[in-house]
Amino acid sequence: MRLLYSLLILFIYLNAFAQAQSGIIPVPRKFVKGNGYFTLNNQQTIGYNNSQLKALAYYFQNELLSQKGITLQQKNAQATILLMLKPDKKKTDSSAYQISIKPGQIIVSGNHPNGIFYGLISILQLALTSKNNQIPVAEISDAPAYGWRGLMLDESRHFFGKEKVKSILNWMAFYKLNTFHWHLTDEPAWRLEIKQYPDLSLIGGIGDYLNAGLPAQFYTQADVREIVDYAAERFIKVIPEIDMPGHATAANKAYPEYSGGGSAGHPEFTFNPGLEKTYAYLSNILKETSVLFPAGLIHLGGDEVSYGNEKWSSNPDILKLREREKLKDNAAVEHYFMKRMADSLYQLNARAIFWDEMADADLPKEKTIMYWWRQEKPAQLRTALTKGYQTVLCPRLPLYFDFVQDSTHQYGRKWNKLYNPIEQVYQFDALAFAQNEQEKPLILGIQANIWTETVDGNQRLDYLLFPRIAALAEAAWTPQKTKDFKAFNTILTQHLELYSKAGLYYYNPLKPLQNPEIPVKRKKPLNYKD
Repeated sequence: MRLLYSLLILFIYLNAFAQAQSGIIPVPRKFVKGNGYFTLNNQQTIGYNNSQLKALAYYFQNELLSQKGITLQQKNAQATILLMLKPDKKKTDSSAYQISIKPGQIIVSGNHPNGIFYGLISILQLALTSKNNQIPVAEISDAPAYGWRGLMLDESRHFFGKEKVKSILNWMAFYKLNTFHWHLTDEPAWRLEIKQYPDLSLIGGIGDYLNAGLPAQFYTQADVREIVDYAAERFIKVIPEIDMPGHATAANKAYPEYSGGGSAGHPEFTFNPGLEKTYAYLSNILKETSVLFPAGLIHLGGDEVSYGNEKWSSNPDILKLREREKLKDNAAVEHYFMKRMADSLYQLNARAIFWDEMADADLPKEKTIMYWWRQEKPAQLRTALTKGYQTVLCPRLPLYFDFVQDSTHQYGRKWNKLYNPIEQVYQFDALAFAQNEQEKPLILGIQANIWTETVDGNQRLDYLLFPRIAALAEAAWTPQKTKDFKAFNTILTQHLELYSKAGLYYYNPLKPLQNPEIPVKRKKPLNYKD
């Protein structure tokens, strides 16, 4: 028995050692290194056994050409890199893949194109981190721990534009992240063209968090279609957020007749739930949004309404609504509003997503997803899971990437002096929040959020995102029991070199002074709580 135990420990160690040498993030579940190498060069060819895989072969060809200068040609007969779509007899995870690397051939297989795409991403990472284009002989088997592996970008507070969004989508694909939550509307600006209400973008798109006078910046519907298609090619679904009933300042600047007022700190913050025309207006916006984003998921916000709903207590239309519907307070008004807007979305055959405040609103659990973001309110997560809501975990600590990642950094956020270093991102264990077996499947996965109050350009964004995006990827993909932060850091050194080659201004946790934090303009104290 002692011998068997020793052999088991040795196997785990050797597998971890092999994984640390692989260069792949997130680390595969199984990586068995063999002897020898497959050499990538212009003589190699790529083929596939199913026409569904043609686009994947083309994607891989272009990545090798742009990043390595290798001109791989398609050749189905006797290709040296073969993509194989297998019948799905066991109904396994569509993201699962297998790779067999031998000196003369690489075979990437899976039961779904999604999995084969991830297999090609692993081959690409091996190619980019290898010496002399030599990919080690190995047998790889892999599948994700969670189906939801997300990243949110706030573009209301700072507009980045199409090319930067595409760059982020490329890196998401590189790390096998599959959900891009696009925060397009909020107090500073509205960034989405709505044909029926053009002033939403033409007027609501003026300014950003740090500069209220900037000319209008927004995404046209053609831009959105281009980005959604670009993401889909990388097996990333795009989820827009149309924030309501709060965070509506930019929209109310364009169409003030729908405003429910605000507060001194948050003027014109809310939509007016007491006016019937408000529901028609917002439903029309959701109809166009639903067409633009085919994932069938739209985030409706629902957070922080109390920051600016004080006028609701004296608004005659809202008071009439309260009397008519027997709503005891403003929280009840908010829940009434959200139920009606969620119903409008359900009628479009889409599911609604909300921040965790809405776990109290008793929305239908089969059509609704909750985001737990307030780490100081674990009871709200318990409410969501107890009621049976599918839930995505994105707590500020450690998954808000606008928080600083080093104790010496001055220009990002903290929470009571706490911040989000890369190791805490890496070690985040979503399943630890489930209290029983019934709750485990309700936890869909995890997501990091980048709010942009402290972001004034691409360089700052990169500094907050890299390398924590790599730790996020492993936290979302790799089972907790097989995580190894020391091994992760070994692989990360190779990826830091890739960031340098890509021209990214990133934070190096292994050499903190390599790229110092660049000062950004302050608008409010950065230890604020929201």
